[in-house]
Amino acid sequence: MTKILKICVFLVFIGRAYQYLFFDAPFRAFLWDESLLQDIIENIFNTPWNEYVTNPTVNIWIQRIIQCNGLLFLFSAISSLAIHHKNIKFLKLPIFISGVLLILLSLLSAKEKFYHYGQFFEHAIQFGIPFVLLFAIKKENTIKKVSFVLKILVATTFTSHGLYALGYYPVPGTFIDMTINSIGVTEDNAVLLLYIVGILDIVLSILIFVPKIAKYALIYACFWGLITASARVIANFNVDFIDSSLHQSLYLVVYRIPHGVIPLLIYYLDYVYKSFKKGSALHPITDPLNNPLLKRSQ
Repeated sequence: MTKILKICVFLVFIGRAYQYLFFDAPFRAFLWDESLLQDIIENIFNTPWNEYVTNPTVNIWIQRIIQCNGLLFLFSAISSLAIHHKNIKFLKLPIFISGVLLILLSLLSAKEKFYHYGQFFEHAIQFGIPFVLLFAIKKENTIKKVSFVLKILVATTFTSHGLYALGYYPVPGTFIDMTINSIGVTEDNAVLLLYIVGILDIVLSILIFVPKIAKYALIYACFWGLITASARVIANFNVDFIDSSLHQSLYLVVYRIPHGVIPLLIYYLDYVYKSFKKGSALHPITDPLNNPLLKRSQ
């Protein structure tokens, strides 16, 4: 169980590390917000606002801060694979800080999108699973608790995605373009298909909490999560520029892969929970994915 969580956290961190090191992050949505920072820049630093936002040195320092965060994500990605109950005291800090940075990233993304709450909560799986991993490694935590928390993260992510697809928020042009480029439909049909998908996303977010139906909803969530992740490469792939296509879009797939893997993990945990009764601890001794004796007993 913890192995799958580790891989998912690694994928989120390594994907974001690539983004921060080679591309950008929405830090300027805050640092160049005139309504928030103009008084501070002009009164405390005695610098005119226009000079501050057009200063190339300031821009370089912002980019360096982003890249430093990328290095932290890279270190945290390695830490997420290496962490276990014996070294958690030392490796939990970078993972925890990077989890906080993912929350900050989601907040800045929401600010950049006119404070759409859906933009923030759409990243729930990504910023939630680092904390779930730290929670899961402790002896006293049970499979049932982790499964329930992961369901909340999945429901939050899929509901937020569904609100965009339904048009509650303006449907992102990238959603429409990916649909058109991936399956070759017209724009009108792409919008209709997204509307249907939005309904399914919200229905799915409810059904994963209904015991007799949850397993089917989780299978769909796994399938759809992986499809929407891979669409980033499929829709933007150019056979004439393979290296450039992968450089610009593969990292988008990497940090979204957990959107499909986490529902599959929940499906597995629910099966494990029923098989091993209540109170099984998420510890290497009782975790069937970590203990070869339990593997053979299945």
